[in-house]
Amino acid sequence: MAKAKNILFIMFDQLRWDYLSCYGHPHLHTPNIDRLAAKGVRFNRAYIQSPICGSSRMSTYTGRYVHSHGASWNGIPLKVGEITMGDHLRKAGMDCWLVGKTHMRADAEGMARLGLEPDSLIGARVAECGFDVYERDDGMLPEGPDGFYDPDGAKEYNKFLKAKGYESDNPWHDFANSGLDADGNVLSGWFLKNSPEAANIAEEDSETPYLTGRGIEFMETHDGPWCCHLSFIKPHWPYIVPEPYASMYGPEHVLPVVRSDAERQNAHPVLKAFMDTKIGQTFSRQDVREAVIPAYMGLIKQADDQMGRLLDWMERTGRMENTMIVVTSDHGDFLGDHWMGEKTFFHDASTRVPLIIYDPSPEADATRGTVCDALVESIDLAPTFVDAAGGEVATHILEGHSLLPILYGEADALPRDVVICEYDYSASPIANVLDVSVRDAVMFMAASKKWKLIHCEGGYRPILFDLENDPDELNDLGDSAEHAGVIAEMYEYLFAWTRRASQRTTRSEQQLIDMRTKSRGRGVVLGVYDENDAPLDLTIKYRNRKARPFQSYLKD
Repeated sequence: MAKAKNILFIMFDQLRWDYLSCYGHPHLHTPNIDRLAAKGVRFNRAYIQSPICGSSRMSTYTGRYVHSHGASWNGIPLKVGEITMGDHLRKAGMDCWLVGKTHMRADAEGMARLGLEPDSLIGARVAECGFDVYERDDGMLPEGPDGFYDPDGAKEYNKFLKAKGYESDNPWHDFANSGLDADGNVLSGWFLKNSPEAANIAEEDSETPYLTGRGIEFMETHDGPWCCHLSFIKPHWPYIVPEPYASMYGPEHVLPVVRSDAERQNAHPVLKAFMDTKIGQTFSRQDVREAVIPAYMGLIKQADDQMGRLLDWMERTGRMENTMIVVTSDHGDFLGDHWMGEKTFFHDASTRVPLIIYDPSPEADATRGTVCDALVESIDLAPTFVDAAGGEVATHILEGHSLLPILYGEADALPRDVVICEYDYSASPIANVLDVSVRDAVMFMAASKKWKLIHCEGGYRPILFDLENDPDELNDLGDSAEHAGVIAEMYEYLFAWTRRASQRTTRSEQQLIDMRTKSRGRGVVLGVYDENDAPLDLTIKYRNRKARPFQSYLKD
């Protein structure tokens, strides 16, 4: 084992990279996350592999790009056979547990085909992204005319609330994610006008403190070595938070929106379709931003306070001394920037995420409190964890790179010129708006520190941003003849990525090298005219052998 016996892998949902004070937010002070950054390394250019919960997380959990693992949108299962973080870590002698959200859908058809029972140990792990489950809480129990979005959402949390006396058939909605007016009417958090309301729940019973407590309970009852994925639900919508956080921020704390009229008027057809969605139109209104963003900030402030509770407990119990702690997000949130809400496009507001890693080992002392500007991807976490667990990184499966050399001060960059992000919108209504086929409803981003190229299938021109001179990504240079050379260069990076041997996962690189000569040692002799043209040791089984004519064996 390496110096870090355990790994606490913390993921927040829909947390923008620039909504933490250590990343520069002027009003939202997050001293506890900042405190962790002061003990470790803060990565300034960390990117996800898909701007939507499910496929982003599947890339993080498998260490593979979306094109490799195939779970390209929410609700699309991770196919049976994909090796996960848990599989790699258990091979290295480290358990891998879940407390919170994965947004994973099991490949029930594939499991049935292979005879994997969901209630068996292997079947349960396959059905849960490779994790052993301490508590799964995807935190989503919306209900519409066709039923529940996720009947198992907030399952244990709702039991907890009911046991605490919150009377409702769905306390997740009626209390944790809604306000209440003077007449006792539930003010649903789904309606953005209610975002300024205080959630009708005791703060200590709300989702973020609840999951923090469950994470602490896990660590109290497990000796390790383990990796615990403490996966928080917030600040993902519904945007509503209990007091005292509901009153902490107001319109005066809402940062100026990042967008321009020219950006919208000259928008690429695909980008314009995303701007014109109901979500985009709603978040383009300043009154909506002033209602939502203070609640979003309150959710983050609450998350930071719970990080303080968690870190204080770990320090008191000595767990900071043997636990690597990783804090990141699965994607950001446009919040009205670029005329969009949600996260499903490729601007940095969505694809760039916070990433902070604290490693207690002495090797990491030299980099404490530093900021790394390397191009990092979420798929780098799985190989980092395997490396920290003392295992051998399966480079033929894991497509990222271990970050330990950076944490140990042995490197300041990774062998990567661009980061890649993908989005498959074939199951989205936007595909109907654009009248594109399932095959063409896909997009790709390749971004260096200087340029960001976005390619949309379906015959569209590219989108290009100059990240150095236009860091807000307002000026699309995709149809600029002056930048044709840059566009061609970025396409070369994208094409090189598509040519990678991503599916060659059943043999390691060393095994393939060994196979180059192994067949000769097992008697396969091709192209040899005379036995003396081949080494004696390879053909010894074919020399000086005697046999009788076959006719002598024939009977009359």
